[in-house]
Amino acid sequence: MSTPVRESRRALVTGAASGIGRAIAEAVVKSGGRVVAFDLNEDALAAAATEIGTSYIPFTGSVAEEEAVRSAVAFADQEMEGIDSLFNVAGALRPAPIVDMAQQDWDFTLDVVLRGVFLCTKHVAQRMISREACGAIVNVASVNAHLPLYGGSAYSAAKSGVEMFGRNAALELGRFGIRVNTVLPGLVATPMTAFILDNKSIMAEFNANAVLKRPAQPSEIAGPALFLASSAASYITGTGLVVDGGYEIGGYPDLSKYL
Repeated sequence: MSTPVRESRRALVTGAASGIGRAIAEAVVKSGGRVVAFDLNEDALAAAATEIGTSYIPFTGSVAEEEAVRSAVAFADQEMEGIDSLFNVAGALRPAPIVDMAQQDWDFTLDVVLRGVFLCTKHVAQRMISREACGAIVNVASVNAHLPLYGGSAYSAAKSGVEMFGRNAALELGRFGIRVNTVLPGLVATPMTAFILDNKSIMAEFNANAVLKRPAQPSEIAGPALFLASSAASYITGTGLVVDGGYEIGGYPDLSKYL
């Protein structure tokens, strides 16, 4: 008999005001769950809450600041009487060649992308352990954890760190019944990638290399993320699932001429 899919009922989603994070939050709500949506963009959170409904609960703050993370996790734990799943989605990208990159841009990218995953995982895992409750953590990295991106050294390095951090977290947290996995998207149509999507020349190169010849929609990443958090994935932990439309096997374009 197959294991029934049970989606996350009480989820904390970072970067939930737009893009992949919002798509994951919407999918959790549509499956009958509740979400605390953690994002720095207060206006976008408010707009999403109006559209999605009362099961989408906004919390404004930065994943890169431990006190903000501590507060968000405590709020989610109290508001929902526990946290079943954490989706680490918040990301940032300030592209520049290495020789031109400002240190503050390097630090900003790593703080949001990698430190944010560490802090949220740390505090959610503490809550799960204190409640003696099993749970699932799903990190959203990028296919650029495997493929270098011209001008994206900080982003690629941080996303590589997210994937390995997820494996290490799976090793440490499995004894408490907490599974940790990572989704690695390719190009996705989100506000953060607008500078690529709006450039016809760049997109021609991307689509020429992608097996499926198009970027993903955020909902196409949300589905695999929710699968990894569900009981259908109860024996999956420490893995990375590439969801990239074939970019990795097709090859990544050289973006040097565009920066």
